[in-house]
Amino acid sequence: MSLVQYQYIIAVDEHRHFATAAEKCFVTQPTLSMQIQKLEEQLGVLIFDRSKQPVKPTEIGEKIIAQARKVLFQNEQIQALINEQKGIVDGTLRIGIIPTLSPYLLPLFVTGFIEKYPDVELEVQELQTSRIIEKLQSDQLDAGLFVTPTGSDKLKERPLFYEEFVAYVGDNHRLAAMKDLSSSDIELKDTWILNEGHCFRDQVLNICQQPKNQHSSFRFESGSLEALKRLVDRHGGVTLLPELATLDLSEDEQNHLHHFVEPQPVREVSVVYHRSFLKQQLIKLLYDEIKASIPDNIRSEKYGKVIRWN
Repeated sequence: MSLVQYQYIIAVDEHRHFATAAEKCFVTQPTLSMQIQKLEEQLGVLIFDRSKQPVKPTEIGEKIIAQARKVLFQNEQIQALINEQKGIVDGTLRIGIIPTLSPYLLPLFVTGFIEKYPDVELEVQELQTSRIIEKLQSDQLDAGLFVTPTGSDKLKERPLFYEEFVAYVGDNHRLAAMKDLSSSDIELKDTWILNEGHCFRDQVLNICQQPKNQHSSFRFESGSLEALKRLVDRHGGVTLLPELATLDLSEDEQNHLHHFVEPQPVREVSVVYHRSFLKQQLIKLLYDEIKASIPDNIRSEKYGKVIRWN
């Protein structure tokens, strides 16, 4: 048994396709298949049911893959400990980031981070919050960038900043003439919201604090804040945006923004990682780089009313 074989079975489990897994591992499919078959012969069990499409692990295969993840994780931790002792900044940092954050936050810090630390391989996955938490707890991700608090005692949260929820209002909407809004002004019947699974959706519903079954002649839920904003431009209504999403709006689009009265609803964005995690040096460097990249008008200290999503 070898670490390489463990990497191969994990790749097949993640992609459920031998050819795709081989491509991700930078080997040929025959090489990957041969090594997995060799491992199965050594163990005397089948790890994958090849009769299924997409390919699936067998019952014992799932347990073997889970253990293989732990072995690879521990191997990474040994190297991380050595690197920290020697002051070496390298290795792989796998982070997950939520869709309502990635298009606005990633461009602020990624270039600076990889230029400062060229020996660090930064792998970023855009995932919903529940999936990031799941991957953090199974050691498939090293850190997450999402909205907190989570309420989990298994995760460590380091708040980065607090951004306001801002209303983006159509020209002919009843709220267009109002300068400042309160949460009671927002009605779900004419508010465009994200689809289920997004923590931002749950926060918007918590801000509105109104019945969720209000009727409208046309309902559309999207996974994209940009799509919702364009619907407001074309179809009217209102949607809520996080403050970072408003920084690059045109002057005309800025005129559609309406802020909430105090205490403003805000979301807390944090770097989150497992409490037992050992890549402390890389986590700290990531945290510091993001903090330094945040625009001055986005507050780093807690204020307003933090809206929970869970």
